Amino acid sequence: MTLPPRRFVLIRHGETDANRDGRIAGRTEAQLTDAGRAGAAALANRPWPKVTLFVSPQDRAQDTARLAFPGRPAVTLADLRERDWGDFEGLPVADLPPRASTPKGGEGWPDMIDRVARALSHGLTQTDQDRLPVFVAHSGVIRATRHLLGHDPFGPSPRNTTPILFVPVPGGWHEADPTGDPDTWPKTATTT
Repeated sequence: MTLPPRRFVLIRHGETDANRDGRIAGRTEAQLTDAGRAGAAALANRPWPKVTLFVSPQDRAQDTARLAFPGRPAVTLADLRERDWGDFEGLPVADLPPRASTPKGGEGWPDMIDRVARALSHGLTQTDQDRLPVFVAHSGVIRATRHLLGHDPFGPSPRNTTPILFVPVPGGWHEADPTGDPDTWPKTATTT
């Protein structure tokens, strides 16, 4: 599936107890740590343009969105939830099976890519042109997005509470750091 060619932001939720402890928590309802809450609250101090906010239904993403965008309405999209790691839930991250595989009792990589594509496409097409779509979700959702956009999905985990601006470019997409005045953020880029 090809995503609509418009810029958007993805944010991984704040640090959780599972992140801190090195445990696999896909569908497990991990909770934000003090550091995770502080990181999410710090996002509220950044300059943001007018946004339309989309959030995973999982607690850690919902809590992050409330702290990062206080008072702003959010649309919950079920397809933004983290990957179900099945029998691997709760185990050490070192025991994680290959990401492109289908974990026993869990969700396959192609299925995750399909549902993330549905969620992003919905958000991108439902957001008015004068607003920036912002998605608060999970590491796996960011990985699936990178796959959809032709980037490497299997590199290091995205950092918690670090916005990633995705910008369409000729023949692909560019990842940027949305800092400073939103009026200076790239709307398109010339290189990938």
